[in-house]
Amino acid sequence: MINIADLRRLAQRRLPKLVFDYLDGAAEAEVTLRENCRAFEEVTFRPRQAVVVRELNLRTKILGVELAFPGLLAPIGYSRMIHPEGELAAARAAGEFGTTFILSTISGHKLEKVQEVSRGPLWYQLYLVGGQAVAEAAIERIKAAGYTGLVITVDTAVAGMRERDPRNGMKQLLSGSLLKKLPYVSQVLSHPGWLYAHWRDGGMPKLENIVVPGQGPLPLIDVSAALADSAVEWKDFAWIRKAWSGPLIVKGVLTGDDARRSIDEGASAVVVSNHGGRQLDGVSATLRALPEVVAAASQQAEVLMDGGIRRGADIVKALCLGARGVLIGRAYGYGLGAAGYPGVVRAMTILREDVERTMRLLGCASMEQLDSSFVNVPGAWR
Repeated sequence: MINIADLRRLAQRRLPKLVFDYLDGAAEAEVTLRENCRAFEEVTFRPRQAVVVRELNLRTKILGVELAFPGLLAPIGYSRMIHPEGELAAARAAGEFGTTFILSTISGHKLEKVQEVSRGPLWYQLYLVGGQAVAEAAIERIKAAGYTGLVITVDTAVAGMRERDPRNGMKQLLSGSLLKKLPYVSQVLSHPGWLYAHWRDGGMPKLENIVVPGQGPLPLIDVSAALADSAVEWKDFAWIRKAWSGPLIVKGVLTGDDARRSIDEGASAVVVSNHGGRQLDGVSATLRALPEVVAAASQQAEVLMDGGIRRGADIVKALCLGARGVLIGRAYGYGLGAAGYPGVVRAMTILREDVERTMRLLGCASMEQLDSSFVNVPGAWR
């Protein structure tokens, strides 16, 4: 496994089609998914030659916490469906690399159990599934468990049309009758290793962090149904700030106006994100949107970015354009699907070694020294 693309190919072989496509796919024609990656090709490096970096420092500080690596592990819903270890594997790996893991509301392992296995900082990404009372209960749980950041995703007014999912029968396999499941069962039966691992894990997990009074944890359901009644509005930040006094991170910002509004609502950081191309297709690649958001934040809030990160050089380019750090999603998700915890570790190792090599070739000794002088950016981006 030399690069992330190798891990992707292995995950594709080992996972049932509907599971791999859930991880790999995006909305509609998947234009934004492709552009997130392609945008990095438009930014080129300007290295300092004849410079030997003898001591390289990859450490950075995000929301007052020092991290050993500027790549945070992004929330991936239904991770336990990708591999039984799911969020536990990702949290363990993040701690090993000295970085933050962000747990999704749509997760199969209890947030307390994730905290037990982690050695690094933890953030919780909150969807309002189940309503305000259920969300407030989750906030109380993360406070008690020691989570240090609350991430509010603002780009899910409705779920995007991820066309691979209905073609693969995602809804039918998760919640349909036996008769409705039959046309799609073969893709699961053709991967006995995955099927056996999930059978040993107890079958389809429940959503352990969405606990409805009188009902218990919600069953695993189709993502469209999960997001249907959970859209966040700006007015919700009033009660969220009352329930949570720690750092608030707003994820899903693509414009300067929304960055400023997020800061007005109490955000300590914003994440330039288009949900990995999984919501509205045809929006800007996040790397292109990054300079506008950085300018709008004007040092009032820290700026992070996700989308399209497949190589360490991508991380370095994002930091040169003003991001304090990046969120890594599919890159570690492919590792999880390929081999569980060892796969996530391999993905993170690849990216860290990429960053180290890129920094040395740039003639730059630390994250703090990275700035726009190390890159050429298309004029239209400025």
